[in-house]
Amino acid sequence: MPDLSALADPGFLAVQCLNGLTQAMFLFLIASGLSLIFGVLGVLNFAHGSLYMLGAYLSYTIASWFVGSPAAFWVALILGSIGVALVGGIIESVFLRPVYRREELDQLLVTYALVLIISDLVKLAWGAENRSGSRPALLAGSVVIAGRDFPTYNLFVLAVGPLVALGLWLLLRRTQFGRLVRAAANDREMVGVVGVNVTGLFTGVFMLGAWLGGLGGGLAAPIGAIFPGMDVEIIVESFIVVVVGGMGSLGGTLLGALIIGQLNAFGILFFPRFAIVFVYILMAVVLVIRPWGLLGRPVTRG
Repeated sequence: MPDLSALADPGFLAVQCLNGLTQAMFLFLIASGLSLIFGVLGVLNFAHGSLYMLGAYLSYTIASWFVGSPAAFWVALILGSIGVALVGGIIESVFLRPVYRREELDQLLVTYALVLIISDLVKLAWGAENRSGSRPALLAGSVVIAGRDFPTYNLFVLAVGPLVALGLWLLLRRTQFGRLVRAAANDREMVGVVGVNVTGLFTGVFMLGAWLGGLGGGLAAPIGAIFPGMDVEIIVESFIVVVVGGMGSLGGTLLGALIIGQLNAFGILFFPRFAIVFVYILMAVVLVIRPWGLLGRPVTRG
């Protein structure tokens, strides 16, 4: 039987809701990169979770170089995510560019091979044991919300998610780069015909998506274990977010992340043994009723 006693505690419910929102912001950061890459390049990047894992490890290592410095976390977050973006550029140029015109199955197999390669490289570089990062001193404490303690770091994550969403929206809607990206998403051949460097555009989009994954990993490093295999856990939920929200839709990705975050937060509270099932049921229902997602559009490519 579900434990309904928690419903009588508004403070607990408020904090649980904030926990769900925090998870939603992590999912949004990672899934938005996944959705962006699919929306423009048309590639289902199974290796996106590996970029998230790489972001966590790089941030952890860079932070260890500046132990004792108040700027260690921030330097690690910036340099770690940029490092992942550079790795993403190499992946796109070397492994994905040659298979853009092949069958989708070939692309899936290439990204799956990248998952295995990156996993082995991570084990080789950092070993198989769990590691954990440190929160910056500025965000190490907690605040009282509705009579309950809530980590200050989680509030920071809650602020980062909407800021990144706003930044992406401005980038895609208010810049020349964004207009080219949206045009390429609708008809990549036409964009190439009018003289746009589609190859460079695709590399830039993939690097942006990889940066988002690396940023998510860097932010997650101080609040959870860093271990080989963390990529598999996150990529499953990220795919569900993108499927529910709509492939290639930034707003849909944010909506999907908010729904999944709250489902996880309250599902595990009332139905701890079956919480994960609700997420899969939701995805199945969306696929049956609206296969292009809640805010997505049917895929038509030129």
